[in-house]
Amino acid sequence: MQKLKISSEYKGERLDKVLVKLLPEKTRSYIIKMIEEEKILLNDKPFKPSTKAAGNDEITLLDIEPKALELESEDLNLDIIYEDSDVAVVNKPKGMVVHPGAGNYEGTLVNGLLHELDDLSEINGVVRPGIVHRIDKDTTGLLMIAKNDKASLSLTEQLKNHTCHRKYHALVYGVISENKGRINAPIGRSKDDRKKMAVVKDGKEAITNFTVLKRFKNFTYIECVLETGRTHQIRVHLEYIGHPLVGDQVYGHKRKIIGDQGQFLHAKTIGFYHPTTGEWMEFDSEIPEYMKKFMEDLES
Repeated sequence: MQKLKISSEYKGERLDKVLVKLLPEKTRSYIIKMIEEEKILLNDKPFKPSTKAAGNDEITLLDIEPKALELESEDLNLDIIYEDSDVAVVNKPKGMVVHPGAGNYEGTLVNGLLHELDDLSEINGVVRPGIVHRIDKDTTGLLMIAKNDKASLSLTEQLKNHTCHRKYHALVYGVISENKGRINAPIGRSKDDRKKMAVVKDGKEAITNFTVLKRFKNFTYIECVLETGRTHQIRVHLEYIGHPLVGDQVYGHKRKIIGDQGQFLHAKTIGFYHPTTGEWMEFDSEIPEYMKKFMEDLES
């Protein structure tokens, strides 16, 4: 977290333009994106990029990438399941952060991509080459990677228009009685803890559809399909309906029956239109062994 004071000399100017001056290593499009994602706050509250500086404002940077740095390529033995001249699809393991940030400058997916791939789009910033979307450190599964700017713009637009297809498999606490459900609840920064997300009245539209795959005595194995892509969306929505993810130490029950695996959530399937050919492409992956074993133990 970083705080900035906006002096009175900037009074009346658009805050997105002011921040570009104060953070010259960031592009304006990146600043606007962070404002819209509520990772930049004005006097501890979300605001619009067009908001004018009032003088003596305080800006809080919640999750801003570090200054430009020379990223090291690392051989992390990534599981790249598809690659062509425009895109790649990688199966991210548990415990790996997607891109460098405060406290994580090595061992990230980006470090591994720099070793594995010759080209990566740089449109999303110096520490996010090729990255168009992300999953949490302890979430496993498939991610689309853009190898050039054309591919990055196409995939980002598909994400924005909800034409990508993303399926997640998850294990939750409790037995869900319905076979299918649709969670439509807005998500924004938690009023109690700004580092967390929550269902809030003035949040952004968030929709998660789920289907029950299997029921156990005290758990349910489900498939989630996203209509939107908010930060921590599945984790927040499942906690909201009273069935938090097993192992989720932020939004779930802090129970000690599952060790320290983290949330049981896997990005299993991803589908998108190829940026050049327009062909529909869909990829699937196996759930990780720790999830398989846990459910086998539940059965036995």
